Amino acid sequence: MTDRPRNIDAALATFDTLWSPRILTRVNDWDVRLAKVRGEHLWHAHHDTDEFFLVLDGTLDIDLRERDSPPRRITLHRNDTYVVPRGVDHRPSSADGATLLLFEPSGTLTTGDYAGEVPDHITATTGTALA
Repeated sequence: MTDRPRNIDAALATFDTLWSPRILTRVNDWDVRLAKVRGEHLWHAHHDTDEFFLVLDGTLDIDLRERDSPPRRITLHRNDTYVVPRGVDHRPSSADGATLLLFEPSGTLTTGDYAGEVPDHITATTGTALA
């Protein structure tokens, strides 16, 4: 990673690809990722880690399916945060688009445990370095 300050707005201006997070920086063994999203991601879980979401702009819905509980939806607006606990099936979506900051252990796959075909609008990645 870099030893210079990074500006979030400048970093976001370097890409337009949706559902394809960019690694802004690393903290210990964790990635600080930026993502632009619109539409639906896919249902998945991360069995080994929690997933932290911070909405920088727009609105993000996170549908959750937890064991022994009815499905529910969390709606996040600008500057809202939420942590999806490890092992919880979830599906992020944004009807009008959103920009996100995420904290995840380095190497965490964006599609978690999902084993099916990944739709073309989603990049299954462990994060892409910023230019």
